Amino acid sequence: MKKFAVILSGCGVYDGSEIHEAVLTMWAIKKNGADYQLFAPDIWQHHVVNHLNGQEMSEKRNVLIESARIARGKIMSLAELNTADFDAFILPGGYGAAKNLSNYAFEGSQLKVLDLLEEKLKSAHQQGKAIGFLCIAPVLGAKIFDGVKLTIGTDAGTNEDLKKIGGKPINAPAGGVVIDAENKIFSTPCYMHDSNIAEIAEGCDNIVREMLEAI
Repeated sequence: MKKFAVILSGCGVYDGSEIHEAVLTMWAIKKNGADYQLFAPDIWQHHVVNHLNGQEMSEKRNVLIESARIARGKIMSLAELNTADFDAFILPGGYGAAKNLSNYAFEGSQLKVLDLLEEKLKSAHQQGKAIGFLCIAPVLGAKIFDGVKLTIGTDAGTNEDLKKIGGKPINAPAGGVVIDAENKIFSTPCYMHDSNIAEIAEGCDNIVREMLEAI
């Protein structure tokens, strides 16, 4: 049975992992006959956002502890991830990818990716493992892997950032998957489009199936 490492960035679209994308990624992995282990970095979130009104809150939360909400407690620190133990790696989107796993939300194309995450994904890439990015997470892929083909949907501003970072942006519809076969890197737009949850499920299913076919 093939095994995915699913890397989360908190719990909630505005300051962590996009919950629909995270849950439907897990669903797609199991649906397609594979298994997964969840990971998240043991770090403080950049900030906490009230998801009811969009306002920043005056409290601190830990990315690993918040991600454990999605994982029902079954999650490990990213520091414990041994890339040799997994066949594929996948990162759901949400602002956590742009605020906790990187600082893209604040620095744009001058972003820096969390050192530990970059180390793990480079290790996986060197071992020829498949790596998938959902929603806004492809900006991390563009930063870590120079010159790779990626999609964030069709948003012109983010496509321009991908170019500046070093990626090769390709437009894709809701549910579509862009494959950089040479690098075994996969991406799908998810909520970068004005998608509904059925379209998110389709995108998660499609990217997982493409990744499994490649491995």
